[in-house]
Amino acid sequence: MAAVSMRLPAVRAPLDCSGRRGGEKHLVAPGDTITTDTGYMRGHGTYVEDDKLIASVAGVVERVNKLVCVRALKARYNGEIGDIVVGRITEVQQKRWKVETNSRLDSVLLLSSINLPGGELRRKSAEDELAMRDYLQEGDLISAEVQSIFSDGAVSLHTRSLKYGKLGQGVLVQVSPSLVKRQKTHFHDLPCGASVILGNNGFIWIYPTLEQKDDEAGGYTPNVEPVPLSDREVISRLRNCIVALVTHRMMLFDTSILYCYEASLLHQIKDILKPEVTEEIVLEARQRLLDSEG
Repeated sequence: MAAVSMRLPAVRAPLDCSGRRGGEKHLVAPGDTITTDTGYMRGHGTYVEDDKLIASVAGVVERVNKLVCVRALKARYNGEIGDIVVGRITEVQQKRWKVETNSRLDSVLLLSSINLPGGELRRKSAEDELAMRDYLQEGDLISAEVQSIFSDGAVSLHTRSLKYGKLGQGVLVQVSPSLVKRQKTHFHDLPCGASVILGNNGFIWIYPTLEQKDDEAGGYTPNVEPVPLSDREVISRLRNCIVALVTHRMMLFDTSILYCYEASLLHQIKDILKPEVTEEIVLEARQRLLDSEG
């Protein structure tokens, strides 16, 4: 008979979610007055009534010069040109694929916006259109970059780089896009032996670090070799650490994930999601981040 783990309920002190010293944020709820100064410009998440700027969503007030907007705490992904995203193919259409990217509308990947296998760049022919399912089909996961935004808000993607394309062996974690920190690069090879793609759309891909980059595949022939147990354990630990950080609303970037991973090494993988263990490792990771900033 398997052993059963039981614990008594305990009162836990709430964690400070600011994540930095002096990092107090102006949180507002729908209907809250942000300012009565008429010199400010109205941005996303706000409206004007009786010469008052009022929040229309719950979130954090952000000011850029005279522009005031409210960034929602929890919302669908709103694409911006240059964003790195992880998505899932939902439909193969004429000269395009539909991609689920956690946004209001399905994103679009045009046949003309991909590199053919081998990284070949040329005009796409009728034969290429007939072979679209050989490249990508329903259910495939891909990494891509936002190329443009349509007038209705839908996102157009491209994979015209060998670092983008079909994803192979790994684990997908879905989080709120607001928790993914914007950085210069969202592809990280962590020293623990695994790599992550932190999609701006809140889709995070964790996979074994490749010993050598296979540029000949052009991003459409993923590695399907069995993953060793040691790599699977590292990936599972990273996945649980990301879930722990999300539970306490901490921003996700390579350093915060690595600090949380190192703090979790004292515990078994399955224990990381226990509330008391989650709180312990997140507090340690946050303290290390504060120390590094200081």
